[in-house]
Amino acid sequence: MYQPISKESDKDMLVSESTITGAEAVIRCLIEEKIEVIFGYTGGAIMPVYDALMNYEHNIKHVMVRHEQGAAHAAEGWARITNKAAVCFTTSGPGATNLITGIADAMMDSSPMVCITGQVPKHLLGTDAFQETNVVGITKPITKWSYQITTAKEIPSVLAKAFYIANSGRPGPVVIDITKNAQNEFLEWEEYQPCTELKGYLPHPEIDIERVKEAATILNTAKKPMIISGHGVLISGAEKALKAVAEKAGIPVCNTMQGLGSFSPKSELYIGIPGMHGNYGPNLLTNECDVLFAIGMRFDDRITGDLSKYAKQAKIIHIDIAETEINKVVQTDVAILGDAKEALEMMLPFLEENSHKDWLARFRECDQVEYEKIVSKEYHPESEQLKMGELMKIINKKTDGQAIIIPDVGQHQMFAMRYYDYKVPNSWVSSGGLGTMGFAMPAAVGAQLAAPNRTVVAVIGDGSFQMNIQELGTIWQNNLPVKMVIFNNDFLGMVRQWQQLFFDKRYAAVELKNPDFAAISKGFGIPAEQVDRREDLEAAFDRMFAHNGPYVLDIHVEKEANIFPMIPSGSAVSDILLEPK
Repeated sequence: MYQPISKESDKDMLVSESTITGAEAVIRCLIEEKIEVIFGYTGGAIMPVYDALMNYEHNIKHVMVRHEQGAAHAAEGWARITNKAAVCFTTSGPGATNLITGIADAMMDSSPMVCITGQVPKHLLGTDAFQETNVVGITKPITKWSYQITTAKEIPSVLAKAFYIANSGRPGPVVIDITKNAQNEFLEWEEYQPCTELKGYLPHPEIDIERVKEAATILNTAKKPMIISGHGVLISGAEKALKAVAEKAGIPVCNTMQGLGSFSPKSELYIGIPGMHGNYGPNLLTNECDVLFAIGMRFDDRITGDLSKYAKQAKIIHIDIAETEINKVVQTDVAILGDAKEALEMMLPFLEENSHKDWLARFRECDQVEYEKIVSKEYHPESEQLKMGELMKIINKKTDGQAIIIPDVGQHQMFAMRYYDYKVPNSWVSSGGLGTMGFAMPAAVGAQLAAPNRTVVAVIGDGSFQMNIQELGTIWQNNLPVKMVIFNNDFLGMVRQWQQLFFDKRYAAVELKNPDFAAISKGFGIPAEQVDRREDLEAAFDRMFAHNGPYVLDIHVEKEANIFPMIPSGSAVSDILLEPK
């Protein structure tokens, strides 16, 4: 399984063939866990692990990012496409702290990661040694588990535990901090034992069948039921089970932003996206439905708006694998604790064949209102200024809804959410909970490596593009065919919109004087072009998608565009606005 150690100096150090350094044990553990790619950036405290990695280059690919934050987001991209834990390496001190934003992002969005950080030798801990930071103390609040290894013999069992925790239950990040002495010490390598259970940790709760039956009874008698499908449906692989449940019971389904792709937009039961910038129908009619069936979602504030006015008339059914999410925000009538796929499959036999044509027609009426007031203006603009909606329409047409779309954070993210048909599960990779600008480019690195045969399109605002612009170097060095489309309006668009609507157009610290993005991209060896005329759009997109490699389109869009519908902060979902007041 393992490539023989080739360096004479290493051979001389070995006591026996089974005696290896802690650093080599780290790499062997990753191979046993079937890790294909590591995203990282080297440094003094992680150097022994990187040295050991050189002996296993045929087993694991290493991608050197240009900033440690990029390593975390790239790992997120990989994890979100594969639904398996990704790995990143960094050194101690600033290397580890630069991961923090990505770790917090992964925790909010349930992305499984194992982050391995180097640390100063054990005897220097607590002395404020060069590049020493209390990594465990910093990361405990934003991880599923954070642990420091100080002896080599701990490495196999701790890493096995790390992968089990990261991948199981509600997935998330784990941080393992390894002191330099532990990396250099020797241990006897024995057969690797994957972790399959931990005392007191129950990631896969047994589903209460009586709760399932109770939920089915409520759905069978409902007149105006509505399903909200979240990210948990994708994580559990419950798309087919959801489809079967919805079609048998005739229930309209909306996808949360992170649940995009969990239910087909081409289904007659699909009613759009709920939430602050979602669709008119699922927001307005949330406060008219009699049963709200939430699956694998957490009722975050962007979905619920004013909680005191959220679905008060409805019975609430909630499926979630994390007990902490049950009744955390919205009080449920029936809570089903467990895996979404398993719960839906258990429910299916207890559901009656049904349809709710009149109720579904209400959503279609809302769709028509929204199209006339908003969508048609994006698709058929009257001014020469380019619209973000029309750009997404072109991307959708050119890729037939089959691409992986990776938006950054801001108005462009909302346009990407609303104006693309997510026909394939795990085709939307976005920073949802934390809302991290600078996410898209490094996340696209991970997604493209995880899905080399799929088209990956990073949709990025001009502000976000500059947050991690250095990752153009990672894309170039690895010749990843990521297509990057900059929605350039010379503003931090989402903040500007709020300032326009709620701060009397006092545009404080939002206008950008941007560089020549195409010239910068070309400096990294990536073909790029600027577009600012509608008649040039189609040809530019054709050139980008035809190019066998990375490509950047810098498209100048309407400078003061707004994204509607919109639920003002603190308002009820039924107070959704179709245009400014």
